[in-house]
Amino acid sequence: MTASTTTPTTAGASGPTRLVGPAPGGTGLPTPPVFDSIEAERQYRKEQLAAGFRLFGKFGFSEGVAGHITVRDPEHPDCFWVNPFGMSFHRIKVSDLILVDHEGNVRHGERPVNKAAFVIHSQVHAARPDVQAAAHAHSLHGKAFASLGIPLAPITQDACAFYEDHALYTDYRGVADEMEEGRRIGAALGPHKAAILANHGLLTVGRTVAEAVWWFVTMERSCQAQLLAMAAGKPLHIDHETALRTRDQLGTPLAGWFQAQPMWEQITDDAPDLFD
Repeated sequence: MTASTTTPTTAGASGPTRLVGPAPGGTGLPTPPVFDSIEAERQYRKEQLAAGFRLFGKFGFSEGVAGHITVRDPEHPDCFWVNPFGMSFHRIKVSDLILVDHEGNVRHGERPVNKAAFVIHSQVHAARPDVQAAAHAHSLHGKAFASLGIPLAPITQDACAFYEDHALYTDYRGVADEMEEGRRIGAALGPHKAAILANHGLLTVGRTVAEAVWWFVTMERSCQAQLLAMAAGKPLHIDHETALRTRDQLGTPLAGWFQAQPMWEQITDDAPDLFD
């Protein structure tokens, strides 16, 4: 497969968002786009965020009003876009997204912001300037696995993406409504792409929304696979060197972004109103 040499576009209500083209990656595969203006990049990130919520809805990751995905604003790195509190993942559109700064001030939008979303994501974004996006939800298998207080084991090829690259946060103290809780979560995440929040759920991050969302989807499935394997018997672990080599193939930011692309194509075809 070779990277396209044409200039890609993303559809929006006010016309397509024009992109400069794929950034050079040297892999022969498509790579995340680069932009000719802040406005174009902001619109693209918001479109990706709205699509990410639709995917979370499609995968059944909603649990009442819990769950949030955020993306850093490209012009104001101390601000991030987030879902309105209490709005169904299935209905979120670009125009619904809320912009909030790290002090808790709503800079754009009329609806309220989930305090737990602010507490967790403001501290994760502050702790990780290399990260654009973060995702957290109370998915069924993620929260079941999180109750065990153990890390993911390298028992499948897909789980190897997280081998020695995810954290275990074991200091659950109730609903995350205090800034200190967010700081502890951000510190526990460290340099990794994901964290298992004991007795709570999963948290993933990425350099793009697509990457963060993909890590969440595949981590949730890896938790499910390990739960099934542990219930059936004693899972066979992949050896250390093979697990590391597999992580280096499947666990890079580019790999995370690229593996999300089929999901993006499907959700944008199935739910074009998300661009409104």
